[in-house]
Amino acid sequence: MNIIYINHYAGSDRHGMEYRPYFMAKRWAEAGHQVTIVASSFSHLRTKNPDMQGQKTKEEWYNGVRYFWIDGPSYQGNGLGRIKNMLSFLHGLKKYRAEIVKEGKADAVIASSTYPLDIYPARKLTRQYGGLLIYEVHDLWPLSPIELGGMNPHHPYIMLMQKAENDCYKYSDYVVSLLPCAEAHMKEHGLADGKFIYVPNGIVKEDWEQEPHNPPVYADILQKYHRDGWFLIGYTGAHGIANGLDSLVEAGRELHGKKIKLILVGQGPERDRLTQKVKDLHLEENVELLPAVKRDAVPELLAQFDALYVGLQRQPLFRFGVSPNKLMDYMMAGKPVIFAIDAGNDMVADSGCGVSIEPEDSAAIALAAVQLADLPKEELEQMGRRGKAYILQHHEYNVLAQQFLDVFALPKKEKK
Repeated sequence: MNIIYINHYAGSDRHGMEYRPYFMAKRWAEAGHQVTIVASSFSHLRTKNPDMQGQKTKEEWYNGVRYFWIDGPSYQGNGLGRIKNMLSFLHGLKKYRAEIVKEGKADAVIASSTYPLDIYPARKLTRQYGGLLIYEVHDLWPLSPIELGGMNPHHPYIMLMQKAENDCYKYSDYVVSLLPCAEAHMKEHGLADGKFIYVPNGIVKEDWEQEPHNPPVYADILQKYHRDGWFLIGYTGAHGIANGLDSLVEAGRELHGKKIKLILVGQGPERDRLTQKVKDLHLEENVELLPAVKRDAVPELLAQFDALYVGLQRQPLFRFGVSPNKLMDYMMAGKPVIFAIDAGNDMVADSGCGVSIEPEDSAAIALAAVQLADLPKEELEQMGRRGKAYILQHHEYNVLAQQFLDVFALPKKEKK
């Protein structure tokens, strides 16, 4: 089978985020399929963008996956530069169709960019060269900029995106969604019965089978706290507005005098402000911020905590479900989780691996922390085992890649 995977921001474990297309494609290639990932040469998400050396396109093979890079201008933020980058990618998808499919007729074409406009060049590929057309939904556009960014639904840009989203549901044979509760919304915009398929984000099991560094990252700090009797609750990842970390920091006031320490590890635009907030509120005894660690050191870091915290700001958009990679890492680490997200799904409750609370509630965070700290070690370990078993069963990329392959075997449903 020849699979064309269009994702503007696709990366790899060598290029950096975004990882999902690579993790899927690598497993499809290992199963004997030909896979081409089509991506822009520049993405703000990647840590290493390809060197185009003045070329308009570039073909690159990595771990059995063919990458077809389309030259795109660099940008910062969400202004005109990013729009130019987007338009250059869409133009390239049209201009270089023949080069994209040079490995053979496409059996499946996946339109997977965050924005829905790539459905049009993807549809042209399937109409010219054949194959199943699949639209993969990461976020709901244009609902995301409307509800999160406050954009007017009648803004020309939003209206263009709305038409594109509607056309995605109309033209695609199937829609693969990372959001488990989004089918009703999609049907309101034209999705036919039987076309919705949920394939969530996942984890790579091999990442959790690596030997830790000797000593593990931050072992000197964390082991000392353990020796002194502290119960350690960790947060790892981005320190941004959406992560709602003020409530986690403020929970330190409720924990004053208790041997419970909240440790935030990561970086982001809110980190300096949160660091100063800890000092201003004199929370140093119960709250500490540490610099970010490399991705391959995350498993050994998580292993040193007693419990882990994940939270997001309260947003109506989360009614369609969330699929945070951070949560899957936490559960794979075999640790109890405090889940502070108001969403349409709750893997912590489903698996019985922790405590679910309302978002942005410092008192609730502190209460959950005390509840976990008071539990016997054996019960904490049982929670952790339940979470890990749940992830291996439902969210390991070998499982997810096969679920996606099963979609390719379904009959065409496209409405012309």
